[in-house]
Amino acid sequence: MMDSTTSMKPSFFHPSTALYRFTILVFVASLSFGSYFAYDIVGAIAPTLVEKLGASRGTVGTFYTMYSIAAILAVLFGGMLIDHLGTRKASLLFSTLVFLGAALVWQAKSIPIFFLGRFIFGAGSEPLIVAQSSILARWFKKKELALSFGLTLTVSRLGTLFAFNTGELISSYFGTYRAALLAATLFCALSLGGNIVYIIMDRRGEKTLNLRDESVQEKINFRDIKEFKPTFWYVTFLCLTFYSAIFPFTALSTDLFVDKWGIARVAESSGGFLARVFNNFLHMFTTAGGISSIIIFASMILAPFAGQLVDKIGRRASLMILGSLLMIPSYLLLALTHVYPAYPMIFLGAAFVLVPAAMWPSIPLIIRSERVGTAFGLMTAIQNIGLALFPLFNGLLRDWTKSYTSSMLMFACLGGLGLLFAFLLKRADAQEGNVLEYERKQ
Repeated sequence: MMDSTTSMKPSFFHPSTALYRFTILVFVASLSFGSYFAYDIVGAIAPTLVEKLGASRGTVGTFYTMYSIAAILAVLFGGMLIDHLGTRKASLLFSTLVFLGAALVWQAKSIPIFFLGRFIFGAGSEPLIVAQSSILARWFKKKELALSFGLTLTVSRLGTLFAFNTGELISSYFGTYRAALLAATLFCALSLGGNIVYIIMDRRGEKTLNLRDESVQEKINFRDIKEFKPTFWYVTFLCLTFYSAIFPFTALSTDLFVDKWGIARVAESSGGFLARVFNNFLHMFTTAGGISSIIIFASMILAPFAGQLVDKIGRRASLMILGSLLMIPSYLLLALTHVYPAYPMIFLGAAFVLVPAAMWPSIPLIIRSERVGTAFGLMTAIQNIGLALFPLFNGLLRDWTKSYTSSMLMFACLGGLGLLFAFLLKRADAQEGNVLEYERKQ
């Protein structure tokens, strides 16, 4: 006679199994690969856009500005839309906007249409990341939540890494910058396809496991804001200055390295396309796009260890001070010397590892749990204000002065402001009981 417990054992691909969950994770992680690639492909091929499209550097910066303007609006309304529609419908809507925006950029015959495409792309991309977080919470809560978030972030940053290391290669190999924009569109289409597979699997899992949507965290309740302490505001202003000195810089860093150092856009290679892609990655430190990607590469490798370090020793404000401090000499070296740029980029990579690892986990420590969603939403909205303004400032300064020296000094000043806010944060934290500086035992 067959044992009853054996007969009731779920199949190997039952929604309750780890295999099913991690299969879903593959497709959910793919949602942001395409959008990260498409976001940075514009900066990756900036030198070619300036030459072939006849765009000024200010125009290239504005491509990022249009994205961030849409992102600010998305932060304000995207969370409510996800809660209203549910993660399946909302993620499909946002994935579709990402694809349509990328396709419009690819097909754009004029700068205004290019701007419109970037705006539509940004309107889908930012809330898609929020929806992605909600999906992970839905499937991995009380299981492998931290692991799922870490793997998803790694896949996302692979999109950026590929954009910077293949963008100019795709353009030169196929003879047009539109080939790189087509690649971005195709990756966004793959992400849309991954979303559809997720929806099919999620429907099955919902019926079997009685799953419920997790409420989106990045929503702003303006009544909560008046309760925030000085530590929150110092972290927020540090977030603003820090990210305003990183992503607006990488928006035109490839062009900087070509313009000032004459660094090659593509590594010399023979053979087929895939062989050239491999060679480009192999010579990452000798191409303009590869050097730009050092920041992302460092964070992909070191961010998990930095997170463990923060959990172990605390000292969050001190680590934010150290990370902010590293930015200043990095930009001064880029502005005032001809030191090979890979070296200051390594310091910037270290800053990009330390500051986020200490910054984002600080919010739940200094904000009451019921207000954490408002805190993250407000912080992200303020961050995107900087991401909207400073790519434009970077490009305009290059157009006006005919060099990137003023832009690099601007970023060094942002690093200095970030350092000031980090010191003020440490002082305020001491007054509030050293919540950030010491490990909090559970």
